[in-house]
Amino acid sequence: MRSLISDTDLRVMTLSIDAERLTVELMDGRAIAVPLAWYPRLANATQAQRENWELAGGGYGIHWPDIDEDLSTEGLLIGARAPQAAEG
Repeated sequence: MRSLISDTDLRVMTLSIDAERLTVELMDGRAIAVPLAWYPRLANATQAQRENWELAGGGYGIHWPDIDEDLSTEGLLIGARAPQAAEG
């Protein structure tokens, strides 16, 4: 019999971040790796600022308080990049 409960758990288990890439490991065993170039606030932050993160939204999001950046696991999974600033 099939359960209506999903086997996926999109909550963040851990993450690693360096000057080039953000890698997020999910509770269900998947890992998502994205280039920091997709997220200019993270790309332009210091390594200390990048490493100062906290879970948000019950574990479905990541918040960097020093740079006011927020990412969700859902957004990472669909490949959502940070919005581009309007040229002016």
